[in-house]
Amino acid sequence: MSGVLITGATSGIGKQLAQDYARQGWQVIACGRNEDVLDELSEMSTSITPLRFDLTDLEQTLAVLSELPFTPTLWILNAGDCEYIDDGVMDAKLMTRVMQINVLGMTNTIEAIQPHLKAGHRVAIVGSIASELALPRTEAYGASKAAVGYLARALRLDWASKGIDVTCVFPGFVATPLTEKNNFDMPMMISVESASQAIRRGLEKGVANLYFPVRFTWIIRLLGALPYRWQYQFVSRFFAPKRTKQ
Repeated sequence: MSGVLITGATSGIGKQLAQDYARQGWQVIACGRNEDVLDELSEMSTSITPLRFDLTDLEQTLAVLSELPFTPTLWILNAGDCEYIDDGVMDAKLMTRVMQINVLGMTNTIEAIQPHLKAGHRVAIVGSIASELALPRTEAYGASKAAVGYLARALRLDWASKGIDVTCVFPGFVATPLTEKNNFDMPMMISVESASQAIRRGLEKGVANLYFPVRFTWIIRLLGALPYRWQYQFVSRFFAPKRTKQ
C-alpha cells in the first residue's frame, strides 16, 4: 500500500494533491487546521484520513503525529503562508507570523515525523522560486522560503546516509486562494491541477529539486545567477515601484 502525508492539505496545492493521490489509489493523511475542509476531504474519499492540528504549536504537532494510522513512504511538507512588507517599512510582527508558519512550522513537523522516517522514504519540502531572486515586498516571504530551501538541502546531506531522500519543490505562480490576494501581475501562472501533476511526476521520478512551470522558473533562476548588482538593476527597472516626484 502506497501512503502519503500532506501538510497544508486544506487549501491550494495541498488540497489538490490529497485528492489526486487518493484518486491514484494512495492512502492519504491530510493535515491542516480547517476542520470543515478536512471533513469534506474525508467524505470525498475513504482513502483520505484527516488530521487536524496547528503546526506552529510544537507540542500539539508532536502529539498528533506521534501516532499515525499507517506509516507513509512519502511526506509532503507543503503548509505555508504569505504576507508582504509594504513600502519597505519593516513590520516585525508580520515577519514573525510568516517565519512561524513557513520555517518554524516546517521544523516542528520535521521533528514530529522523524521517528517514523525509514530508508526508502522521501520527504518533499515545498519552498518557492521567490527564494531565488529578491523582489520588492517579499522581505518576509522570500526570506522564509530561502530558509526552507537551505533547510532542505542541508537535510538532504545529513539524511543521505540513512537512505532518506529529500526533494525541494520550487513552484512559480499557482492559482490558489493565497495568490488571489496578490494585486500585481503574476506571469505564467498555472492551475493547482497542473501544479499537482508536476509535483506528482517529479516525486515519482525522484528528483532532488523540482521547478515548475519550467520556463518561468528557469528565467528566475538565470536572473538569480547574475551578479547581485545586475539583479538589482534588472529588478529595479522592471519590478520595483516607481519613486514619486516631490
